[in-house]
Amino acid sequence: MSVIKYCAVVGAVLLSTSISAKQLWSDTSFSLLKGSSYELGDSDKSVFTLEHASGHTWGSTFTFVDRLHHHNDDNHELYGETGLNYNLLTPTDSYIKEFYVTPQWEFGSDANVQFDNFLVGVGVNLAVPGAKFFNLNVYRRNNDNLNNNNQLTAAWAFPFSNGIIYDGFLDMVSSFDKAPGVVSASGYNFTSQLKYDVGQHMGVEAGKLFVGVEYVYWKNKYGVDGVTEKNANLLIKWHL
Repeated sequence: MSVIKYCAVVGAVLLSTSISAKQLWSDTSFSLLKGSSYELGDSDKSVFTLEHASGHTWGSTFTFVDRLHHHNDDNHELYGETGLNYNLLTPTDSYIKEFYVTPQWEFGSDANVQFDNFLVGVGVNLAVPGAKFFNLNVYRRNNDNLNNNNQLTAAWAFPFSNGIIYDGFLDMVSSFDKAPGVVSASGYNFTSQLKYDVGQHMGVEAGKLFVGVEYVYWKNKYGVDGVTEKNANLLIKWHL
């Protein structure tokens, strides 16, 4: 799908919701992570993340932007994603809460490369006991600088009554041709966070200030065969 066609589809979806759209909730947060086991490039990085999510009568949106600061070189990185889930069906008394279409835009840059990838897919929000949400999405990736491929994504959040939250995602991507005769390796990125609401003990409104750890297991990172990242990060997160 070309960028023009992609934008036309997304625009049509947004236009179709404008008459009856109503925001039900929203959340904006800032995070700071620090880790020293990154693969490909500087192993020691700090990551600043801005996230925003919102729920509407027609579905939901999600956007985040990462600024990756390298501590041993100047090749700092920017990466982000923005997308929406547009509900097609909302069954009742079912193990499926929602069935939706989910267009998404990935963008990024560093000192050497800049890219814009456009994804189109479908997904479901499953009624998993104890989960705030548990989404499964399948995408067709329209890559900017590389050949297209496929992606399967799971995302989840499990809040607990004692102020602990466990959330994360799993991205599984198929192989693709990087160049004639050069094929990337398929791989997956499992990233999860375990956080505790410390703000509740500091006079801060509950659900606002969290500390914890993020763990990343990224097999064949960026499609590079044999490069597996195992990376623990310290985390602090503030919800506005």
